[in-house]
Amino acid sequence: MPKLTLRDIDVRGKRVLLRVDFNVAVKEDGDRVEITDDTRIREALPTINYLREQKAKTILMSHFGRPKGKRVPKYSLRPVADHLHTLINQPVIFSHDTVGEVPRQIVDAMKDCDVAMLENLRFQPGEEANDPKFAHALADLGDIYVNDAFGAAHRAHASTAGIAMFMNIRAMGFLMEKELKYLHDELDKPAKPFVVIMGGSKVSDKIGVLKALMQKTDTILIGGAMANTFFKAQGIPIGASRVEADKTDLANELIELAKKRGVKFLLPIDVVETEEIKPGAKKRNTSRLSPESGITAGWQAVDIGKATIALFQEEIAKGKTILWNGPVGIFEIPDFAEGTIAIAEAMAKSGATTIIGGGDSVTAVKQAGLTDKMTFISTGGGASLELLEGKELPGVAALTDKN
Repeated sequence: MPKLTLRDIDVRGKRVLLRVDFNVAVKEDGDRVEITDDTRIREALPTINYLREQKAKTILMSHFGRPKGKRVPKYSLRPVADHLHTLINQPVIFSHDTVGEVPRQIVDAMKDCDVAMLENLRFQPGEEANDPKFAHALADLGDIYVNDAFGAAHRAHASTAGIAMFMNIRAMGFLMEKELKYLHDELDKPAKPFVVIMGGSKVSDKIGVLKALMQKTDTILIGGAMANTFFKAQGIPIGASRVEADKTDLANELIELAKKRGVKFLLPIDVVETEEIKPGAKKRNTSRLSPESGITAGWQAVDIGKATIALFQEEIAKGKTILWNGPVGIFEIPDFAEGTIAIAEAMAKSGATTIIGGGDSVTAVKQAGLTDKMTFISTGGGASLELLEGKELPGVAALTDKN
């Protein structure tokens, strides 16, 4: 059932509790905190600005870091509020408490178009525990609840799920709407050929997603450390490479499932290997991988090789819809980033609908300078995976169904 959106409700003069995901990357410099990536804040601006234009009173709620239910100064949202002020060119009233008398007084004094931000939700143990009392205290601050925090939608916390018990109107913001459009609606019946690129470190993290996507994809390209588990399952020597040794049966099961469904399932045919994972380390491209010729003993696979890059580029060029989740190498080290950057470049040139499914893949696309060449880039890592797997996200389920 479709959920209420901002366009479906009248917010004029109303107190709107807006759940955002401002869990941004920061760098600490003594007592000063510098935001190093404000993407999540910028992605919420359409919703925030719409509420301002509609003369709502906007009360922002977010988590930040892992303070584990305690007040930890370095996890204060104050620097985030200050940064948002520069983006919307309007003061952001900051409440140093999350619930209680301080935010109550701030909200009561708010005028139409004002924007306020509550202190870190996770300073309160009731947030992650989904405590009804805490959820009720949050709900008391607003008339309408809007969730635009897709990155936290897979968590059944007080501000994403519990609050629904106490608010009659619960709608999705523009970012949440966009995430669901591309990761759910667009991929429900994707334009064919549908190519999936799956990387990262663990097969076990992606098993549910791979099984779900096999029902509609044409081609799956596997890279990253998770490929090592497939190599081991096929008897290919993996040297000292990272591997889930107890998941080889799972790897073989996926290969057999792909055959059964007629899905082209491609593993790397060569890799870049190194003795040490560090900048400037000696590296070399292996010959074609086989049970007789694998990764050198004592060496580790750190990227896909040149032949694999060419093979993957060829498959990407055929795609009409391309989904990428997980880098195909240790791209954080430039020496081992060639394959991951090549994937991003191939997607940018493809002319297909290109969807980046959150997490490190987003960082890789930014590193390649190709953000504006992709159709959609998700702000959610774990939430993206669970949605792709077909799971219902608590933060979405809690929203009001559209009649």
